[in-house]
Amino acid sequence: MRFALLFFLISVGVGRFNAFAIAAEKPNVLLICVDDLKPNLGCYGDPLAKTPNIDRLAQRSFLFQRAYCNQAVCSPSRNALLVGLRPETLGIYDLPTNFRKSRPDAVTMPQLFKTNGYHCQALGKLFHVGHGNDEDAASWSVPYFRPMKGGYAKQENLKGGRAKPGEAPKGAAYERADVADNTYTDGQIADEAIKRIEALKSEPNKPFFLGVGFLKPHLPFCAPEKYWKMHDETNFETAPVRVDPKDAPSYAGQRGGELRSYAGIPADGDLPDALQKTLIHGYYASTSYMDAQVGRVLEALEKADLAKNTIVVLWGDHGWHLGDHGYWCKHTNFEQATRIPIIVAMPPAMGGSTGSKQDVFVESVDIYPTLCELAGLTPPSNLDGRSFANLLNNKPYQPKNYISHVYPRGSKLGRAIRTSQYRLVEWRDFSAPEEVVDLELYDYLKDPAETVNIASSQPQVVAELQKILATHPSAKPQIKEKSPQTSQPSKPSQDRRTMFLKRDINKDGFLSREEFLDKQPDPDKAPARFPKFDVNKDNQLSESEFVGSGK
Repeated sequence: MRFALLFFLISVGVGRFNAFAIAAEKPNVLLICVDDLKPNLGCYGDPLAKTPNIDRLAQRSFLFQRAYCNQAVCSPSRNALLVGLRPETLGIYDLPTNFRKSRPDAVTMPQLFKTNGYHCQALGKLFHVGHGNDEDAASWSVPYFRPMKGGYAKQENLKGGRAKPGEAPKGAAYERADVADNTYTDGQIADEAIKRIEALKSEPNKPFFLGVGFLKPHLPFCAPEKYWKMHDETNFETAPVRVDPKDAPSYAGQRGGELRSYAGIPADGDLPDALQKTLIHGYYASTSYMDAQVGRVLEALEKADLAKNTIVVLWGDHGWHLGDHGYWCKHTNFEQATRIPIIVAMPPAMGGSTGSKQDVFVESVDIYPTLCELAGLTPPSNLDGRSFANLLNNKPYQPKNYISHVYPRGSKLGRAIRTSQYRLVEWRDFSAPEEVVDLELYDYLKDPAETVNIASSQPQVVAELQKILATHPSAKPQIKEKSPQTSQPSKPSQDRRTMFLKRDINKDGFLSREEFLDKQPDPDKAPARFPKFDVNKDNQLSESEFVGSGK
């Protein structure tokens, strides 16, 4: 009996020890998401880039040279990453529609980690917030963090742009000010990330999933003066090809509508060369500023002795046109808008890497199943992506032969297949989805700048790529919100959205307490409304909180 009791106690003790060991061995995840970041980085071979911190990360990472987003716009791209479903699977191609309107029971990547014992936190921009869309509370262990302010350092740059329908005017397209890094939002996000990492150090037996979303180089190109000075402005040149591809559909491109709402940008027509060079300079300066914040976060991870067991993923949500084809911003199916950086650093505890440039296709939807496999978790069975964990673990891996992405134009949807040589874009109208409206085909071995659409002269190539596209499920049309069953008109809700946009002085997509209280008609009662409207108690009001809480 004594021996049996002793054996039982030892077994229980070993079991508890093993449980703690297993918990400690679970890899942490640091997911760094960057807004509007194309592969204009030193580690991707750009000689003009000044990105020493991301370059240093790449030296111990797997760098994917053929990585692509699934739609070149913020919200659908982030849904692909965090929900693991393509835009055409969800039927969401716009900014305002939350993914749970399509899949209310979806289990997001951080949500899955959370249900498996991870402490999950989000700082900055992970899901798209704004335009009526909001963060996903179910995905995080604590409310997500977003800076209260930090759009511009100079008051004179706050206004002056053109107002789009339903939106307030934007400010200047760029700003260079001799200020500290945390004057702007990315510096504040890095500050908070460092605090969170220091706190996570005190719980070494609880694995964490930390999402850090930086906003730059998204417009406006605001960065401290020192990052502008890092670059010699005489090195920047305008794009050599500034016209639409020959024989491409007239609607395939765009003229930078997002940029043209900012102050100082012509409403239409070509931008002056000097302005183009300044904007290119601003993009690179903003990228350098973001890179410095990434470096601070990675340094904090090292100092906390957490890097040894943390998978680091750096991901850009989509690319960006810098004047090529005469285009600015994203919003196309072309190479400059769809190619992104994906860098994965495996921790020493999992084998690490000495720096490996991979010439295989990966896409945003692949990251969810990959991180699950690396962490030993079972992902949902309905994900659209395919894990590339075997490649990271030096196991047999069958690379993809192509990736796919989409972009809508009105009632049309352009579905693209990108192979090592070609990109086919098949345009169909949702009102007649069985009929092909237009085709685009580009040969990147002969025409890397996409100057000529050769679909009409290469029917055999088109047919082969269409066969691949036909194996994909049919694309869902953009889902529509059901009209509420009420006799009240919908105009007051739109009025409150206009009120929100006018009150959002710094254009960060939130109302601080000060912005909310400014010029209230009942200043004695208004302070009591703020905490009632603040549903998630983060001391700021999202657009949905402001619109939904008012009469």
